[in-house]
Amino acid sequence: MTGSKRTKAFLSLSLVLVPIIMGPLSDMKIGQSRESQTKITHSEAEKRNAIEVLLRVMYERRKSLQRQLVEHIQLTLFAMALAIIVGASTGILLTRLPRLTGPVLGIASVIQTIPSLALLALMIPLLGIGLVPAVAALFLYALLPIMRNTYTAIDEVDPAVIEVGRGMGMRERQVLLKLEIPLCVPMLMAGIRTSTVICVGIATLCTFIGAGGLGSTIMEGMQTRGSVLIVAGVIPAILLALALDGLMALMQKVLTPKGLKLAQ
Repeated sequence: MTGSKRTKAFLSLSLVLVPIIMGPLSDMKIGQSRESQTKITHSEAEKRNAIEVLLRVMYERRKSLQRQLVEHIQLTLFAMALAIIVGASTGILLTRLPRLTGPVLGIASVIQTIPSLALLALMIPLLGIGLVPAVAALFLYALLPIMRNTYTAIDEVDPAVIEVGRGMGMRERQVLLKLEIPLCVPMLMAGIRTSTVICVGIATLCTFIGAGGLGSTIMEGMQTRGSVLIVAGVIPAILLALALDGLMALMQKVLTPKGLKLAQ
């Protein structure tokens, strides 16, 4: 057989075999693509269904969620009010009595390391159950960032600025109120923001000692193994933490002296 005849025979044979071989492969690829598209559509449908179920559950429980949100806000605000008053005052006092700085901050740091549930359980024999022990536990957790930031901010004020104030005839109280506290506002507000977020998070556990809050819905979801209920309680808590942090950031901008804003 000559070369041209062999070439023609090979071409004709390839024209016959290629469709036979490639046909099943193309069918397999089409089947796989269809299966992947089906999986994608199923996953998208499941996501839509999950979101719809979550929204429906939150709507059906809107009254209880609103009540729990109010309880959560009360726990956070009461604890933060006490922590700001005590923490800022103690931080200022430590700048005047530096010998107490180590022991006081050390005790506050030890309290911060106690697990949340353990501290809440410790409050029960001391204060019982309900709002008071929950606020006390949150107050103890919120104390350290405010106290430490207040002390650090005032301690790091430039001594030359204080000497200028005294040279202008300011008394110690005036130096504190008109120089030191305004200069420490950014760091003090940073501590308050940190404590606020901590309180919002730990307040979800206060339901275990009968204080209510958004942790009630989360605990119900954990008991019934209902992930939708857990998410329905977690979402308002996250939004509350973000809202309070944004409010604190706005207050920080308002309270910060103009001179510090220009320096930053």
